[in-house]
Amino acid sequence: MSKVLLVEDNEMNRDMLSRRLVRRGFEVTVAVDGQEGVEAARREIPDLILMDMSLPVLDGWGATRILKAEELTQSIPVIALTAHAMAGDRALALECGCDDYDTKPIEMPRLLEKIDRLLAAKLRA
Repeated sequence: MSKVLLVEDNEMNRDMLSRRLVRRGFEVTVAVDGQEGVEAARREIPDLILMDMSLPVLDGWGATRILKAEELTQSIPVIALTAHAMAGDRALALECGCDDYDTKPIEMPRLLEKIDRLLAAKLRA
């Protein structure tokens, strides 16, 4: 069973996404801000992180940079989740260390395809 860390401050989004992931067989840990997300990633060492970019305390950009700079967490794939579908956002997400990028509102089939692809690549690494 793959462990996913969901870092999302919006309660409705967090609840919906975590329930749908659990139904698909993932073990889900949640964090409500970027700092909590960094701490949870260090503690849990999840197989994959879904990182909202607009977070309180420490935003998703900063949290991802911290995680990708630390030996313990740098190999964990991170998918940026953002409502900001601006042209430069995907490039910015990849630049700060995210392995992929998805826009809100979440389309579950598309997100699951990205999750599956990154987990499969991690297994091959």
